[in-house]
Amino acid sequence: MPLSPSWWAVFGLTVLVLLALDLGVFHRRPHAMTYSQALRASLSWIAVAFLFNAGVWFWLGREKALEFLTGYLIEKALSVDNIFVFLVIFHFFQTPAELQYRVLFWGVLGAIFMRGIFIFLGVVLLEKFHWVIYVFGAFLVLVGIKMLAHPRDTPHPERNAVFLLVRRVIPVIPRYHEGRFLVTVDGKRYATMLLLTLACVEATDLVFAIDSIPAIFAVTRDPFIVYTSNVFAILGLRALYFLLQDAVGRFVYLKIGLGFILSFVGVKMLFSEVYPLPIGVSLSIVGGILAVSLLASFLRTRGRALERLKPPR
Repeated sequence: MPLSPSWWAVFGLTVLVLLALDLGVFHRRPHAMTYSQALRASLSWIAVAFLFNAGVWFWLGREKALEFLTGYLIEKALSVDNIFVFLVIFHFFQTPAELQYRVLFWGVLGAIFMRGIFIFLGVVLLEKFHWVIYVFGAFLVLVGIKMLAHPRDTPHPERNAVFLLVRRVIPVIPRYHEGRFLVTVDGKRYATMLLLTLACVEATDLVFAIDSIPAIFAVTRDPFIVYTSNVFAILGLRALYFLLQDAVGRFVYLKIGLGFILSFVGVKMLFSEVYPLPIGVSLSIVGGILAVSLLASFLRTRGRALERLKPPR
């Protein structure tokens, strides 16, 4: 049964208030987020998500709460893969550290909007054409296999279609101009490097959304749970980026884990009519794969981390 509009209204208002506080109060002036600030912000966003999950459990029941948690874990794991791509983009464009948070903030707003559209289209397609579920399932299996076959693929921002399109549509001035996206010089409008960076970030999230949205539909068909689990994972992405930017190289087996997770949810979707897997089992499998890949990554790179901790001679 679809939820009443009041649920959507309360959720939307909550997100707007959180974003307004984030940019308007805590990050009014551009600055590089320190590790301690990133840790506090990450824990805060996770706490908000789990508080919301508790509310889902109380008002909508255990099943919906487990669906939300499974979707949130999948999105959170995929967001770590996003972080690596963001690092490559910021390095390519030489984005100042104090402006990276601003790019990610507007990137998050764009991601929330785009994913809302994708989820709406997904719900409509699944209701009108039942066979679409098998297309989604096969797509996820193929994406998972691709991740397993090429876990070390490096993105190339200079080949990004949006990057090339922006450069064709509007002249670009190769400077950042104190965090402005557009500037006027001698009566002519120019895009700054910040706008190019944001365009690449948005295009990257568009690609990730194409992978992740079908994965959540394998967990639940409830649009409210699909959207809210996506949004809460995305909201914590900026803080997670600053928390993990120096350690992201240690997640050497995460992409392999993500490949198994996407393949699993794809197979789950393909066989959902034959054998619908209980959500508790799905959550255990997703959480187990994620835990094993993270533990294996840290064990594999433990020596590298200890080497950095040694005092200089």
